[in-house]
Amino acid sequence: MGSWSPVCKECWWDEGAGPEVGSWFTGRNELPDRTWETRSEVVAAERGKEFAFIVNGSWTRWAYTFTGVDGGTELTETWEFLPGGEAMFEERFGADAEAQIATRLDLARTGIPATLAAIKRDAGSE
Repeated sequence: MGSWSPVCKECWWDEGAGPEVGSWFTGRNELPDRTWETRSEVVAAERGKEFAFIVNGSWTRWAYTFTGVDGGTELTETWEFLPGGEAMFEERFGADAEAQIATRLDLARTGIPATLAAIKRDAGSE
């Protein structure tokens, strides 16, 4: 992910873990004004169909789905803010929570197309 995402610069599996349901990994994210790490659990790992994970137990869900199309595979990346994430933002940011969430949504809206374009480039599909 580190070579594709404009925000997630590195990920690593817990010792002995891998891309299977129940496995955990750490991700390092970077923006110009801050760097942070998250912990994520794989919740879907069906080769050729879907790979998904939940960040920090209940904050957000990221998913990658694969659909066969003429001449290749269509990759779809989705991001969903979960109730646990909303509650955390309300606790952390109070009255500014809605604006902070909107900033994250904007970041996902721009980051997802950039990530998919980088994956497509590296897959040699351009």
